[in-house]
Amino acid sequence: MNVPVALRNALPLLALLLAPPALAATTERATTIDLAAEAGRPAANDLARATVFAEATGATPGEPGKRVNSLIADGLKMARSYGNVRVQSGATHTHPVYGKGNRIEGWRMRSDLTLESTDTAALSELLGKLQATLGVASLSMLPAAETRRKAETEATLDALAAFRERARVIADALGKSFRIRHLTVSSSGRPPVMPIMRSPAMAADAAPP
Repeated sequence: MNVPVALRNALPLLALLLAPPALAATTERATTIDLAAEAGRPAANDLARATVFAEATGATPGEPGKRVNSLIADGLKMARSYGNVRVQSGATHTHPVYGKGNRIEGWRMRSDLTLESTDTAALSELLGKLQATLGVASLSMLPAAETRRKAETEATLDALAAFRERARVIADALGKSFRIRHLTVSSSGRPPVMPIMRSPAMAADAAPP
């Protein structure tokens, strides 16, 4: 899946100085005008990210830990055998399981692994193997870091060109020259992640009460 996401860079002009051609020889005060320009470039969602997890319950807090830790260790070993897949340990949570009378009947532990790769075929193959012992919590597509940086650079250059053109049009209309006194460059933030799937448990947690 390769969905382009527009990254936008805004260039607020805090002080565009409009001045007569002979400003240096006159005492006429310059006019300051605020301008803004923005541009966007598509960033392909070329990075696949998946979260897998191990979960177990037991009578004591330590009991599920042995099972979960063993499953995660096996998952890490398998993931690291794929050189084009990046793997990172995620969060680990342990919480009580309540029964009748709000009494603790056991303990549940869950631990996550995050997998990332630009090789979607390799990641899909790895996920197929991991699902024998681990659950898949989510799978999504997003721009890789280098793809995002390239799109931001191109958007910045486009915004600068648009800004200078707008400033030139205004200055020409007023019959004055211009110079930039202050310029601020900002990004619109990270592009949205395109989810492909998530576990039923995650969907239930996100559902309104």
